[in-house]
Amino acid sequence: MLVFRGVPERATTSTVLTIGNFDGVHRGHRALLAQLTAKAQACALPATVLTFEPHPRELFAPDQAPARLSSLREKLELLAACGVDRVHVCRFNRALAGLTADAFITQILVRGLSLRHLIIGDDFRFGKARSGDFSLLRAAGEAHRFGVEAMHTVEVDGLRASSSAVRAALAAGNLEQAAVLLGRSYVISGRVGHGDKIGRTLGFPTANVRLRRNRLPLTGVFAVTVAGLGAVPLRGAASLGVRPTVATGLKPVLEVHLLDFSGEIYGAHVSVNFLHKLRDEAKYDSLDALKAQIARDVAATRSYFENDHD
Repeated sequence: MLVFRGVPERATTSTVLTIGNFDGVHRGHRALLAQLTAKAQACALPATVLTFEPHPRELFAPDQAPARLSSLREKLELLAACGVDRVHVCRFNRALAGLTADAFITQILVRGLSLRHLIIGDDFRFGKARSGDFSLLRAAGEAHRFGVEAMHTVEVDGLRASSSAVRAALAAGNLEQAAVLLGRSYVISGRVGHGDKIGRTLGFPTANVRLRRNRLPLTGVFAVTVAGLGAVPLRGAASLGVRPTVATGLKPVLEVHLLDFSGEIYGAHVSVNFLHKLRDEAKYDSLDALKAQIARDVAATRSYFENDHD
């Protein structure tokens, strides 16, 4: 998959395109991407995604912006796995936000991407003050000779598959429902770095996975599997949060104690798959009390996997 920063002034090839943030690449996104790749193959053109960085709400209302489900790297990996050929990552700033809907169509879709066919979600809005909609795109398609079709809402077990629904499930600790909406377990990927070694002093060494998120969609202690350290994912107990027992005001960290594993893995890039929430994060009176709780968490994790959960 080819990744481009921004959109060229004039395209060198035509595209079959979809547009969106694709945060989490859930089952609704996957259905749209399947439609995109099928149409692109029929047209013998690249299946192309136009996405934005940062999320528009992070620009206009950073304090109210939703927690990201996926980093840019994770999103790109998920899009590639769905068969996308090209992704244009467009920097979302006030200049882009100020483009009228007509200017967005002319400058970006027609000239920059030489649009042949566009597939969008049924609630897609674009342009200054979100003034552009499906009817405007359809009229523009007739004028500029590109096709437009809308992808209707995807429901899973009666629930609309959306990034907000996934966030709600994660925040509630319902990882099983989140997995149904995503079509996979929720994942955080990152490189293993050096931590403060507190887990090791407590007898439970952990892999400290670097986070690239300002806000987290979930916190607590979880049963997880970790991919990237061998042919088979490893089982573990993970803590995701601010470690209130250690100190106050700490940045969020992701620490994973791998079951029945020893070895140096600093620098490895891993994917942590969150399968089941064990408990909320809590503050303990002493490190000894924390150690005892970690032992219970590890025992609960072993019990979870012994009941054939993976």
